[in-house]
Amino acid sequence: MYQKDYILRMIEMLGDLLAALFGMIRRGEFTQASEKLERIYFDMLKEDASFFRSIPKEDLTHKLLEEHNYTNGHLEILAELFNAEAELAASQGNPKGCLEYSEKSLLLFEFIDLQQKTLSLDRLDKMTAIRNRIFDL
Repeated sequence: MYQKDYILRMIEMLGDLLAALFGMIRRGEFTQASEKLERIYFDMLKEDASFFRSIPKEDLTHKLLEEHNYTNGHLEILAELFNAEAELAASQGNPKGCLEYSEKSLLLFEFIDLQQKTLSLDRLDKMTAIRNRIFDL
């Protein structure tokens, strides 16, 4: 139970961090947003962003759950971070990066949605927005 509560608190804290990050992106502070995003990866998931970026989307859930003992809570955090990466890439005019991060984010959100026993309208809204972004690219 302690682990679950800890992950939930991390997800709530992540929301505040991402709100600040999206503010930086809207203001065009891309370098600062990128640096903040790098710190969030390490602070939340104890790995550098490059570790997660290098995992092919086909291997993402298996590698993290089976080989690195991450939980669904960790995957939800990573899905949020990949979604933020996609927003940053889109704002910087990088459609290839935006597509890659959007696909990884959607894959993780869909996996979590299948695994969770509770309905999350917020997650469903995010998945719809990501699908629309992918379709538009």
